Amino acid sequence: MQHSEHRILTTHTGSLPRPPGLTQLYARRARGEAVDAAAIDAAGREALRHIVPAQCDAGLDVINNGEQQRDSFALYLRHRLTGIGGESSRTPFADIDAYPEFKAEFTRQAGTKEAVSNTALLPAAIGPVAYADRGAIEAECDDFAAALAPAAGRYAEAFLTAPSPGIIASIVQNRHYATEEAYLAALAEALAVEYRAVVARGWVLQLDCPDLALERHCSYRDRPLADFLGFVERVVTAINRALAGIPRDRVRLHVCWGNYEAPHDQDVPLEEILPILLRAEVGGLVLPFANPRHAHEIRCLTRMPLADDQLMVAGVIDTLTNFVEHPEVVADRILQVARAVGDPRRVLAGTDCGFDTSAGRGRVASDVVWAKLRSLAEGARLASAQLFPAAG
Repeated sequence: MQHSEHRILTTHTGSLPRPPGLTQLYARRARGEAVDAAAIDAAGREALRHIVPAQCDAGLDVINNGEQQRDSFALYLRHRLTGIGGESSRTPFADIDAYPEFKAEFTRQAGTKEAVSNTALLPAAIGPVAYADRGAIEAECDDFAAALAPAAGRYAEAFLTAPSPGIIASIVQNRHYATEEAYLAALAEALAVEYRAVVARGWVLQLDCPDLALERHCSYRDRPLADFLGFVERVVTAINRALAGIPRDRVRLHVCWGNYEAPHDQDVPLEEILPILLRAEVGGLVLPFANPRHAHEIRCLTRMPLADDQLMVAGVIDTLTNFVEHPEVVADRILQVARAVGDPRRVLAGTDCGFDTSAGRGRVASDVVWAKLRSLAEGARLASAQLFPAAG
């Protein structure tokens, strides 16, 4: 991964708004309606062709495909893995259950959207899990490479995302394997196909691992903290197994507490999980520091520093509010992270999470998303003037 050698580089966390027509196709398919696969493919490629230059126009340095050809950051794999089918359910989030009035409004609003859900209409693991055909990820990579070609020279680096074994295991209930460890191992082996395909193209791999924080107030909401930390350890072990042979400087790991607007007052503190996260064989962490529940946790980085070869991609833009952060606010956040890390060259500025992690579920209007990303780029410019005065 490229360091911020002469200025703070900017990036984001993966998903960007999809066109309404594409979202509608994904939502219909998720509900079980008959949808022409060729129509989805064509709409996805068209969206991809627009999303790449749009990121460059916004001033981003490290860009991706916006996950335009996926209906969800994780559940797109139901179309790529064997052994996935039937139905399963997801434990509700504890912070939503704790506020009945809020839960009623949250549920009402969710029901008005044409969208794909990461909590409803979920499949289960009902047979041996394996990657069915590597042609799926290769085709996605081919399309991304074709979209990048006209933007050559306008960006610093490219990345693609893939989910962790843990988030798939959490969303897709295990009804086949005798143990959780066996299920995680099978998922790690299957997902390694995508991990290696991305890195083989010369791009950065971002692992999306909300499970490493989110599951504390979901699957483990009624269990001791030690049980959850054991789960985090098992998932990190599975991740490291899947990354075997991949240089750690080609991988960044994204952790968050769930990309939904809610109280989040039952989130596990970063200080509890960070020591385990630092055992992952990755070259950088992607953490959310813009939202009001976790902004203060930047200070954890001074007590539990990154390894000398690791970067911090710091979330300095909130992906759940239509406020457009002022560039001065963005710059202040970047400066705070740089102080905590101790070396601005090891800091990139990004977003707390994706803007549309499941098609149609994004909270921020599309035009506001791009305004926020432009503010990110301007804030990084302001911070760079202070952090790299000689470069100016």
